[in-house]
Amino acid sequence: MAILDVQNLTVDFLLDDGGTLRAVDGTSFTIDSGEVLGLVGESGSGKSVTALSIMRLLDSQADITAGR
Repeated sequence: MAILDVQNLTVDFLLDDGGTLRAVDGTSFTIDSGEVLGLVGESGSGKSVTALSIMRLLDSQADITAGR
């Protein structure tokens, strides 16, 4: 049974020049009861933004533009 299901999560940041920076692009994963998930990647790959978006703790310049 899934306790967390993230599908096609996309997060963009608004830049000072009016543009956007895509920090997370279409990330999907499911965590079932009893499972442990580790987010692993290089610096700047979106691990923290992914976790913060799931908890709805993103910076005011960040926007979840897709996903559920």
